Amino acid sequence: MLASHLYEGKVEAGCDEAGRGCLAGSVYAAAVIFPEDYQNAELNDSKQLTDKRRKQLREIIEHDAVAWAVGIVTPEEIDKMNILNASILAMHRALDQLKVRPEAVIVDGNRFKPYQKLPHTTIVKGDGKYLSIAAASILAKTYRDDYMDRLAEEYPQYDWLSNKGYPTKKHREAIRQYGITPYHRKTFNMLGDGQLSFDF
Repeated sequence: MLASHLYEGKVEAGCDEAGRGCLAGSVYAAAVIFPEDYQNAELNDSKQLTDKRRKQLREIIEHDAVAWAVGIVTPEEIDKMNILNASILAMHRALDQLKVRPEAVIVDGNRFKPYQKLPHTTIVKGDGKYLSIAAASILAKTYRDDYMDRLAEEYPQYDWLSNKGYPTKKHREAIRQYGITPYHRKTFNMLGDGQLSFDF
């Protein structure tokens, strides 16, 4: 069973992101605040769940959460500030949109920048330890997958329905054949050969 809170007695938001390692598409992050005594044995790191189960849990999370929100940073912004800063900005944007103001923040991973002077803790593999981070990982992943599915209709040749923008062999072969789209992150190593995409 995952823990409900780290900061006892505080309104605590859990944050996680999705799409950091992708070659294409925006990076998404979510922030979730649960009631302090909340329990849900079904919640876990989104990577451990099937797509169908993630979608079902998204509805439960959105119903049960005191507040939740999703933040987005575009490929253009990622290219300007790098993916680490973009991932943190996406989390800050999610926190900005929460209808209930958090008093503390817990974040999956080991890097974060202070948000509005609130106390925060980074937790490696936090999506397998705390309910709110697990929920944030599910929201970020499912909303980003929906977005990549929409982009796949526009650019079917890159197999985004399957790879969601990650650097699979099929994705890289399509880049080699067709070049890049406006949704590709131009500062990323598109072909896995150490060359940046704008060398095409």
